[in-house]
Amino acid sequence: MMLEVTSAPVRTAPVRRMRLAYPATILGTIGALIGIAGSWIPSYWGDEAASVMSANRTWGSLATLLTNVDGVHGLYYAFLHLWVGVFGSSEFSTRLPSAIGAGFMIAGTVVLVRDVVGTKTAVVAGIISILLPRTMYMAVEARSYAIGAAAAVWVSVLVLRLLRNGGTRRGWIAYAIAAAASMYLFLYLGLLLIVHGVVAATLYRRELRRWGLSAVITVVLALPIIIVGFLQRSQISFLARRSYATASNVLIKQWFDAPLIAIISWVLIVAAIGWLIWRLTRRDAWAWRDRAHLTIAGVVWLALPTAILLIVNTTVSPVYNVRYLTFCTPAAAILISLGVVTLTERLTSKTQLTTTVLLLALLAAACAPAYVSQRGPFAKDGGSDWRAVATYVHDHAGAGQAIVFDQSTKPSRNPRLAMNLRPAEFAGLLDVALKTPYADRAWLWDSVIPNRDAVDLLFGVSDVWAVELTTNAAKADDVVLLEQHGYRIESTERVHRTTVYHLIKE
Repeated sequence: MMLEVTSAPVRTAPVRRMRLAYPATILGTIGALIGIAGSWIPSYWGDEAASVMSANRTWGSLATLLTNVDGVHGLYYAFLHLWVGVFGSSEFSTRLPSAIGAGFMIAGTVVLVRDVVGTKTAVVAGIISILLPRTMYMAVEARSYAIGAAAAVWVSVLVLRLLRNGGTRRGWIAYAIAAAASMYLFLYLGLLLIVHGVVAATLYRRELRRWGLSAVITVVLALPIIIVGFLQRSQISFLARRSYATASNVLIKQWFDAPLIAIISWVLIVAAIGWLIWRLTRRDAWAWRDRAHLTIAGVVWLALPTAILLIVNTTVSPVYNVRYLTFCTPAAAILISLGVVTLTERLTSKTQLTTTVLLLALLAAACAPAYVSQRGPFAKDGGSDWRAVATYVHDHAGAGQAIVFDQSTKPSRNPRLAMNLRPAEFAGLLDVALKTPYADRAWLWDSVIPNRDAVDLLFGVSDVWAVELTTNAAKADDVVLLEQHGYRIESTERVHRTTVYHLIKE
């Protein structure tokens, strides 16, 4: 008698991929939704003003702008121009792509970790990606950082698959195109190409030649944006006047925002690195090859771009800013998740789960205040309050009255930007200092005449509103100037960091 052998149904590759995609999709969606929550509350600040005002230009005006300044942001501005044409330019609308981008970054982190060491660690990495303050900050910022971070992690997913499995020519060409495209989105993503090269040279030498050929293609494809960045390098000359390259910024602000979050995170990162060193000294790292490779890749990704920027910042030209390294956030999440694994792996299965949950809960509790503060009405740039200023002026000023803006501040903090961002609230007011609107210029901001000349144009205007960035002086210079021309203060309103004066002349 023959026994009939029946085989269990075999899952097809598409079904298996769909099943494995669940954690990435779920965590990415959760992260995007958490990022969206409260994103409309903070007022815009200077960098976001540059994005929104550029997006509101005509195509011709935008093209003229990019030939002079912000050429490296051209792709993002063009995208945002199309976006606001459909969805408007409110805080919620313009920040929504960033929240979605953060979701894609989180999903990509899960996929990358799952590809190398499995789903459990990938889920932990995805949760940590959601919790990190840098992730939630990028999700509420109308700039390209979140989309750039998403591009960075998915390009890394692609190159790791090519390095680990041996890629086809088509695969390596796709990598070159994707890496070049990411540089058009944010030029600093070119540092990721160096990260990939070091990982290939260290761990996957058999594919180093193919990576090298792809890297050459990437540089050739990205050469136009590299040239634009070089020609417009003076745009970041302001960094020379800022002390950004500090230990506090590098070790805390860059990814973790607050000391407690940084302490917890660095302890876990050191635990992951310590595990790697221990395995290397025991000469059995090969038995843990995948985990060792992921740890090394994470360390290179986290440390190398920062080191390069700090060295260039010190020896050549100022180039460092904490926001510019947003694309390294997935590496921080990966190393922290490996630290969690290191601290819990010798426990029993039930205890391991409990300890992991407790560690994640501790990190979440530490991150919660940062999340809340990022979504306060004055959360940006130390208290940007332009929306509240616009609302106050709209509620109290009348048509035919005049308005002047503080001209003593740096352009990115100029209260005038409140009117550029919310023109409806200032409709009907006489802007006596305006010379050329920004949309008619090849530069970011309005061209204005000095207020000392503008007040001479106030013929027959009895009411003037002065919008001033608050200083320690008893009165703003513009108020003193107006008083010298016969105006007196009718009311003073301190909005947050901006003071709005109403002056009248009989």
